[in-house]
Amino acid sequence: MSRLALSDFALVTCLGAGRAETLAALRTGRSGLAPCHFDTLPLDAYTGEIQGLEALPLQGEWAGFDCRNNRLAALALAQDGFMDTVAAARARYGATRVGVFVGTSTSGILQTEAAYRHRGADGPLPPSFDYARTHNTYALGHFVRDYLGLKGPAFAVSTACAATSKAFASAARMMAAGLCDAAIVGGADTLCATTLFGFHALGVIAEGPCRPFDIARNGISIGEAAGFVLLERPGAQHDSSTVLLLGTGESSDAYHMSSPHPDGAGARRAMAQALAAADLTPADIDYINLHGTATLAGDAAEDQAISRLFGNTVPCSSSKGFTGHTLGASGIVGAALCALAIQHEFLPGSPHTKQIDPSFGSNYMLDGQPTRISRAISNSFGFGGVNCSLVLGRAS
Repeated sequence: MSRLALSDFALVTCLGAGRAETLAALRTGRSGLAPCHFDTLPLDAYTGEIQGLEALPLQGEWAGFDCRNNRLAALALAQDGFMDTVAAARARYGATRVGVFVGTSTSGILQTEAAYRHRGADGPLPPSFDYARTHNTYALGHFVRDYLGLKGPAFAVSTACAATSKAFASAARMMAAGLCDAAIVGGADTLCATTLFGFHALGVIAEGPCRPFDIARNGISIGEAAGFVLLERPGAQHDSSTVLLLGTGESSDAYHMSSPHPDGAGARRAMAQALAAADLTPADIDYINLHGTATLAGDAAEDQAISRLFGNTVPCSSSKGFTGHTLGASGIVGAALCALAIQHEFLPGSPHTKQIDPSFGSNYMLDGQPTRISRAISNSFGFGGVNCSLVLGRAS
């Protein structure tokens, strides 16, 4: 595929708002996971909650979009001058030539939960409840497109935890087809009772903070996040610090509704396709940001895929110990963290992981360290066997 430039990117997780706070946490190994106090839910778990969203309602012309998911999206868009970069791109190409491709898992389902709480036993939903602009899967895409003043092609991807990675692949195809000249790619997922109780019912919520690739791992910690990237073809506005999207790979192993193929077959195909699209070999990769959710089956399958494709030479780690599993937003989180690792020559470690599973063959890193990274892979795998891998690299 043709190389595309990440002209700018913005991110908010439980580590903080913006690139500087995120990078500082990665360098010091500070996790953002904490005991769950979200919405007074009776869960003995750790979450990656973003504080203060309750005090940031969308107002004025955006009031109809107001929900936790769109609030977080707006907060992410406000970071690091990203809105100014988008405005410059809009002026450069025209509003109709900039697309919006977002991913989310549950969108604004928290808003619907609140509406049903106020409904009573048999009463109607509150008249203020706006399903189309808050809960509907495309609500996020609708909000971001309007908020940025864009009029190009736009859609939302909802493929569980691979959603925002697949949004990158969708945007690359739309640009290759000539349907847009630039694209806003990203998404958001926020905490809600449906997600927290749902994963708890599956028996995959960790008792403490999650411990990816640990021999004693016992489940995930759910986090929330939002992030966005401006994708463009490389041009005069880019320099040697620009990170490029070099390739994408997608597969669907359809092995099981919620469990991956035990040999990591689908994950391996996605990574191999991404390498082929980038015209690279496994030896060209300097770092792998794993999906690494800290489940027994998921980590074991991904380790199988990594070991069979890369051996045990390429350093890898999972960011879930920092941010928790941000579900549909995990792809954009992984891409942004890889971009920071490439730009700042730092390989992230893995907080909370203490003893790597001795049956694993990959080169899992416990501690962060200064390292020049020229090319990285970021993995995102979702329910139903949906897999997506992105290859990112430095411009020179």
